[in-house]
Amino acid sequence: MKKFWKWKNQKVLNQETQTETVERTLFLNGTIAEDSWFDDDVTPQMFKEELMDGNGNITVWINSPGGDCVAAAQIYNMLREYEGKVTVKIDGIAASAASVIAMAGDTVLMSPVSMMMIHNPMTIAFGDSGEMQRAIDMLSSVKDSIINAYELKTGLSRTKLAHLMDAETWMDAGKAVELGFADDIIKRNSGVDDMEMPQVSMLYSKTAVVNSLMDKIAEKCKIQQKNETENSNKVKADSLMSRLNLLKNWR
Repeated sequence: MKKFWKWKNQKVLNQETQTETVERTLFLNGTIAEDSWFDDDVTPQMFKEELMDGNGNITVWINSPGGDCVAAAQIYNMLREYEGKVTVKIDGIAASAASVIAMAGDTVLMSPVSMMMIHNPMTIAFGDSGEMQRAIDMLSSVKDSIINAYELKTGLSRTKLAHLMDAETWMDAGKAVELGFADDIIKRNSGVDDMEMPQVSMLYSKTAVVNSLMDKIAEKCKIQQKNETENSNKVKADSLMSRLNLLKNWR
């Protein structure tokens, strides 16, 4: 089993009380569980024991393209049950299953250059039509459970969230904050607290791009219809064939 998480403890000075406290930091880098946590009792228990091994607030740094949705669901639940405050910081990408884990944060912050992506769950199935239908039903149930996490965080309607997932939606930090997937954008620590953040946000939809491209191709390939006046003096091919057949059959 390859661990995709790492803990680090560091002392932090409280500026108000001038007292030092130990801050626990969790780093989630790379694929979330290269081996699925389905039917795995050891790895989830190991993660939970390390999470519960300390107390106080924790910061979770995420830079992950996603991975196993079962592992993501369990980590989400563990973080939600943790007694201290959980602050999630996305410094690279939180895509697919990693975006579900991000929703566990009491506060979700994104780097100005980070991205978040949400899409429909996927799987591989083998068998007859019955097995295919069971796989479809399973994916539908998994999608509903993922929407639960997004809905609790964003307050968006389930229909809106389902459409965003269908379209495989990519969001920059500004758009994620605008839609409620994140609470704020990470700012530099010193001297620039009053710096105005960019107001431009970006949302990329794979479906929208494909549809736009198909429309452009269709427009280029469209056969222009000629005016009836231009065709009035021309004889259609079907008419000529009918006349030739009459001549061939005439005795």
